[in-house]
Amino acid sequence: MKITISKDELSQALNIALKGMASHSTLPILSGILIDANAEGLVIQSTDLEISIRCTAQADIAEPGRAVVPGKLFADIVKNLPDAAVTVACNQETTTVTCGQTHFTLSSINPADFPFFPDVEAATTVVVKSDAFADVIKRVSRAVSRDEARPILTGIEFTLEGSQARFISTDSYRLTMATLDLGEEYNFDHFSAVVPGKTLNDVSRLAQSYETLRIGFSETQVIFEFGNTVYVSRCIEGNYPNCMQIIPKSYNYLVELDTGAFTTAVKRVSLLAQAHTSVRLQFSELEQTCTVSAYTQDVGDASETVPAQVEGGDIEIAFNHQYLLDGLACVKGDTRIELNEPLKPGVIKGTEDLHFLYLAMPIRL
Repeated sequence: MKITISKDELSQALNIALKGMASHSTLPILSGILIDANAEGLVIQSTDLEISIRCTAQADIAEPGRAVVPGKLFADIVKNLPDAAVTVACNQETTTVTCGQTHFTLSSINPADFPFFPDVEAATTVVVKSDAFADVIKRVSRAVSRDEARPILTGIEFTLEGSQARFISTDSYRLTMATLDLGEEYNFDHFSAVVPGKTLNDVSRLAQSYETLRIGFSETQVIFEFGNTVYVSRCIEGNYPNCMQIIPKSYNYLVELDTGAFTTAVKRVSLLAQAHTSVRLQFSELEQTCTVSAYTQDVGDASETVPAQVEGGDIEIAFNHQYLLDGLACVKGDTRIELNEPLKPGVIKGTEDLHFLYLAMPIRL
């Protein structure tokens, strides 16, 4: 195999392919990237057996062929080459990379051992705006669990119903939910799958430079298509918790605050709230204020009062300070907090985006 390609084109394809490569595997082939020069152009593939990525790039193909190269090392080499055309020549044993006066020789891996790219027949398909999808995933990812002991919670529940897509994540201590309008051309009965949070994060970042993103679901897999890239991931098996029954249908107390001022106050006061210490919120309807306070034994205490629009009376509630800050970071516009009782979940929304909510479990005072 021998091809010539621009450095930027090759580097961009490799950066995408690296997302699907196994970083720690007992199979050396999974730490490699397959380079396939054929009639379609230059096809670059990677897989860790859970995720598979295929990118197509434009290249001048002098000799067609296939080779597997060490993925990360090859990408690092290309990244550091001069801004000029890159020539890659491969055989069964070695790969040479030439750019101007720069020359590298790498050991190749037999491409016959590289896993086949999955053939996914999508029964349910939807096309979304890439920027809107990225915005939703960035915010919903806040509550995805990192605990592998409960694999189902490391995913995001992706539901298609009517003309909307709904995304829900929870780690048992907090919950996020966002909806995305798909357009009048869609009218789904009901479809739901749990997609790994890492997959959705990767795709949302990679697809941002493209206008649209096509998403398709088979029984066990999800396929994403954008530009010249195909990204396939396994869905997570199991039943996601019924989060809709956790979200309060009404509220007794409503508070609205300036997001910037409230966030700054929580950040300052939380300096006195250690890892497992809460921040206390005292809402006064008479004074129309919110007092944020924290106390840590043998360390000290802090408090700050900010203006607030309070309806429903006075209430005092406490939250994990980091969970509270994560919720505020997702807000668009002023912050809207809906409460019922000091030991019932609190709901945070943005006044400029009611399609998103963040629910946090309170801490006993």
